[in-house]
Amino acid sequence: MASCRVFDVQRYRCTNESTGAQADFFVIENPDWVNIIPVTEDGKIVLIRQFRHGTESVTLEIPGGLIDENETPEECAFRELEEETGYRPFKMVYLGRSHPNPALQENWIYHFAALGCEKSGKEAFDEHESIENHLVDEDSIEDLISNEVITHSLVIAGFSRFAAYKRRATGYSYES
Repeated sequence: MASCRVFDVQRYRCTNESTGAQADFFVIENPDWVNIIPVTEDGKIVLIRQFRHGTESVTLEIPGGLIDENETPEECAFRELEEETGYRPFKMVYLGRSHPNPALQENWIYHFAALGCEKSGKEAFDEHESIENHLVDEDSIEDLISNEVITHSLVIAGFSRFAAYKRRATGYSYES
C-alpha cells in the first residue's frame, strides 16, 4: 500500500468471526530494532540527545537503531552503541524484547545493557544524525523519566528491563 526507507504499510481486510463485521486494518512493517543502556565502569549511564522529527523536538534517549539484514540483534547492539556514542562495552547483556506497538506494528525491539563501557572515540553517525552524548548518574534516571525529560516509550521500556535485570542479578557490577 505504501513503502519508504524504513517501513511499509499494508492493508488487511478482516472479518470478525463472531459478528461477521468487516473492516480494514493497517499494519506498519518495520525491521526489528535494538536499544542499548550503556553503563560506564564508574556507573554512569550514557544518554544521547538528538532531534526527532516525529515530535519536532530534541529528545534524551539511549542509543539504538534498526537491525541490518543478516545481522543479529547483539551484533547490531555493539554496532549502534559505538556508532552513536563512541563507547565499547566489556559485556553486552540481553535484557529481553518487546513489541513497540502491536496495534500497528509487527516488529520487535531487543533491549540490551552494555556494561563496563569505555570510550573508543569511533563515533560514526548516519549522514542525517546529529547526536550529543551525556553522562548521568544511574540514580537520576527515575527522576528524568518522572519529570518527563525522558519521554520515549521504548527507552522507558529498556530501563524497566534493566531494573528487572539488576533485581535478579547476583553480584551485579558495572566493571569488567
